[in-house]
Amino acid sequence: MPYEMIALLMFGGMMILLLTGQRVFAVIGFVASVAALALWGGGGSALPFTSAIKLMNWYPMLTLPMFVWMGYVMSESRMADDLYRMFHVWFGPVPGGLAIGTILLMVLISAMNGLSVAGLAIGATIALPELLKRGYDKRMVTGIIQGGSSLGILVPPSVVLVLYSMIARQPVGHLWLAGVVPGLMMAGLFILYVVVRCRINPALGPALPAEDRTVPAAEKLRLLSAGLLPVGIFAAMMGPFVYGWTSLVEASVVGAVVATLAALVRGRLTRKVFDTCMVQTLAVSCMFMWIILAALAFGAVFDGLGAVRAIEGLFLRDMGLSPWTILILMQLSFLIMGMFLDDTAMLVIVAPLYVPLVAKLDLGMAPGDALIWYGILYTITCQIAYITPPFGYNLFLMRAMAPDHVTLADIYRSITPIVLLMLLTLVIVMMFPQIALWLPHLVYAR
Repeated sequence: MPYEMIALLMFGGMMILLLTGQRVFAVIGFVASVAALALWGGGGSALPFTSAIKLMNWYPMLTLPMFVWMGYVMSESRMADDLYRMFHVWFGPVPGGLAIGTILLMVLISAMNGLSVAGLAIGATIALPELLKRGYDKRMVTGIIQGGSSLGILVPPSVVLVLYSMIARQPVGHLWLAGVVPGLMMAGLFILYVVVRCRINPALGPALPAEDRTVPAAEKLRLLSAGLLPVGIFAAMMGPFVYGWTSLVEASVVGAVVATLAALVRGRLTRKVFDTCMVQTLAVSCMFMWIILAALAFGAVFDGLGAVRAIEGLFLRDMGLSPWTILILMQLSFLIMGMFLDDTAMLVIVAPLYVPLVAKLDLGMAPGDALIWYGILYTITCQIAYITPPFGYNLFLMRAMAPDHVTLADIYRSITPIVLLMLLTLVIVMMFPQIALWLPHLVYAR
């Protein structure tokens, strides 16, 4: 049987099994193991074993539990409550100010956690009730909370970029730094959207009434210091790393320790909070390790089949497509898959084909830079997938946490302008790769 047909059977079998509702890592690992045994017999069992050893020897993987722990400690110890109270006081007098503060809250939550779900949970439980009570338009605010929460997989420490770095064999630090400017640019577009809409129609985001704006200066400063504590923790973690004083793993340990000490000093690290953080950290870390293990095994089978060279020859030699046409087609395929699959499934399914192909395309940059840049493009596409019907995860999570009068139809309509802003960010980063590559080059040039 031709290798191309074997590759199609692997993809087809994987898609059918995914439709059964089985876990992504189990489906991918099963297909990879069966294909390896069928192709190479007993020797094929070395593929998953080698992948497991490779994963266990990957030193930067230690950052994953550290950053997940830091995020859960900061979330469970209610530091996000202090943040939102600060934004409430400082931005409330501005039309749309609470919505702007919510976007900034989402950025800081992203820098704490690295997961989209955590940001959405905090935004929907803390910010959304307050915004609705203040008369903000329900479609506008549910849209910005969903869009803002998706920044968790783009702004460092992004857990999704850890997964991509392992599959693409690129440094995690480069990828995290590459996500900073595009993430802030996307957040800036969200803020601009709120400002313009509230300038045109102030009723969408009314300013706080005068009695709520009367806060003593001492209280404002106290809230500012309490709300900026997460910023200080992030600076204590990333500052030494950016200046080269610590490695990435050491920086993650610094962040985890400082966050734990901050929660302990403030009397919020109770036994219940500690147990919750431990269980959640273990669950998330194990989940991602299983996914990476399955992805490595699946990719090894594809390397053995020579499927990457076949796809490269089909696009570049047989069809004569230009590198940029191929890149655009890749992103379109991600957008389509994102309507039905989550980010990890998309990456594991197509990474064995796309990542080596990107490294071979003549995009006017070094192969390493191309893979770093493409990782950011993939992550932005995943952000769009999180809030794209019919199966965007954040849509259903928002409906589960929102009040009853916020219907699923309202949530679906709320994401239209947010998706357009995300697509605009994607196009800008595609047209100007240095937006993503500038900061990694600047930091690592030292």
